Amino acid sequence: MNKPVVGVIGNAYRIENRFATQMVGERNLRAVAEVAGALPLMFAGEPSITDMPALLDVVDGVVLTGARANVHPTRFGTEADPRHEPYDIHRDDLALALSEACVERGIPLFGICRGLQEMNVAFGGSLHPEIRELPGRMNHRMPRLENGEIHPDPTVIFADRHEVALIPGGAFAQILGCETIRVNSLHGQGILKPGGRVVVEGVAEDGTIEAIRIADAPGFALGVQWHAEYDPQRNPINRKLFQAFGEALMQRKRST
Repeated sequence: MNKPVVGVIGNAYRIENRFATQMVGERNLRAVAEVAGALPLMFAGEPSITDMPALLDVVDGVVLTGARANVHPTRFGTEADPRHEPYDIHRDDLALALSEACVERGIPLFGICRGLQEMNVAFGGSLHPEIRELPGRMNHRMPRLENGEIHPDPTVIFADRHEVALIPGGAFAQILGCETIRVNSLHGQGILKPGGRVVVEGVAEDGTIEAIRIADAPGFALGVQWHAEYDPQRNPINRKLFQAFGEALMQRKRST
């Protein structure tokens, strides 16, 4: 097979509140296939189903996608609160271990939204369940109508909403060729304390961490808080990120 293979993590989901499934948003799969130039391989975010060592022997890279569920607070030493449900503890089990394993083995790792948060926690960082509750922070959640319902137009929901300042000379600045970008952040939870190996490379106007890399990783190990998978086919910022991920995949494939 000429194309590299990318494992895309699934999320626990119940159909009709009865039937357990694993779900992956199609935009993640299309971004991997159409922009990174790889074959997306969905795998269950559940360690009793997914044999992690076997998975890493098959794939050339991993995408940790966004998801509705928050990382469970006990993963970073905080009490759980019903207000911040749902959780997906089995995905936590797999994704945190997978983040460390990918970095250790030099397997390209791209974290998106929840994926960035998982990478941070995997390396000893913490999260805040509602970034908008911190002083001076904006609301990074989905835009809503006056009646409180989520806006029905996806183009409004996923529109670029704020700027992110990138670290000069950092990995993101080098990939994107600039030091300021606009992004479509959609999240409640966010990084509170960066992990020990987590290098902050992008910060929103309100101080929210939006882009990270893992220090001394032998391969691609980047995370973004925004939804880069939404529009990389036409958005030049997100396209460059998935293309860079694709180049890292090919380098990995050639070396193994």
